[in-house]
Amino acid sequence: MSLMSDKLTEILSSYKWEKGTLIPVLQKVQRELGYLSEEAISEIAKRARISKNEVFGVASFYAQFYFTPRGKHTVKVCLGTSCHVRGGPRILEAVERGLGIETGETTEDCKFSLERVACFGCCALSPVMVVGGTVYSRMTPKKVKEILRLYQ
Repeated sequence: MSLMSDKLTEILSSYKWEKGTLIPVLQKVQRELGYLSEEAISEIAKRARISKNEVFGVASFYAQFYFTPRGKHTVKVCLGTSCHVRGGPRILEAVERGLGIETGETTEDCKFSLERVACFGCCALSPVMVVGGTVYSRMTPKKVKEILRLYQ
């Protein structure tokens, strides 16, 4: 058995499988393993006594779940109204160029994943970029390069 299989078994065995358990299980598996692998979806389906399609259908409905490994650092660029007006699209383009990936992708070395966000609620600080849990405000393309270097 692989380390991932062992961890998955440990996570799933801690749940009583009843109605309303699926989403908390998906959240815990993703938190512990980083994403929902095909193996995880199959095992969850088996334990919940539902089809893999049902598990995938629920997980794919929510933007919080990922089906591919995520980078060590998640870069989120706000494209809400205030950020958009103040240059959010240029910030997103600078991040894409700097990382060599597009929105929704992960770098080959698994250091970074890139996401666009509708709004962080930091409109007075726009445009905003978040790396991990750190908010970077009043972004410029030049600042993007400097910040990404901090995480290399």
